[in-house]
Amino acid sequence: MEIVGTRKYVEIPGDSNHELPPLLVHDGKDPRRLNRVMGMASQVVEKEDLVPHTELDDVIAAAEVERRRMELAVNLVETYLGLQRHWYWGNGILEWIRQCEITFDARADLKRLLKPDVWPHAGRSSFVQLLEDKSVPTGGVDIEKAVGLRLTFRQLPPLACCTDQFLLYLNSSLANTAFQTWAALNPQPISSLPPERFDLQVVVM
Repeated sequence: MEIVGTRKYVEIPGDSNHELPPLLVHDGKDPRRLNRVMGMASQVVEKEDLVPHTELDDVIAAAEVERRRMELAVNLVETYLGLQRHWYWGNGILEWIRQCEITFDARADLKRLLKPDVWPHAGRSSFVQLLEDKSVPTGGVDIEKAVGLRLTFRQLPPLACCTDQFLLYLNSSLANTAFQTWAALNPQPISSLPPERFDLQVVVM
């Protein structure tokens, strides 16, 4: 076991690097879907009455209300698209972890690292930490939030199923709590995987 600062790392026999399965991530970009999302956002603004009704004395006042509704709908769409990107990353990461577990189980020199009865051992959350340690380019996606969202939602929820309060205030805290709860389920103690011993590719589809 190697200790660096407050982090403990599992020891891996030999000095060669190990190739991990590629991390496949869906980019979620679809212009047709974007039009549907914008339509749903407009419906959410209308149904939730997010723009308060005012006395409309003239055309200018009516245009101002419509402008505020459009701005709020655009804001909801941008927030939802951020949630969508995080969910797709989380979905890709969880599938990648499953593939890594299969790879480890098939390799005699790696198999013992995931056994909870061996100390120190790596848990499933160690793979998330490995991605962070290797500074995997995510385009602004927070890896832990991404995994937390995927743990919370088995399927990507459509915007129509999300309240404005969830989109604007709650999704980050909910996702982070889900990730921390999931990570805490691993038998302790858990050590990190040394990032310099593993290679992986990120493929955005």
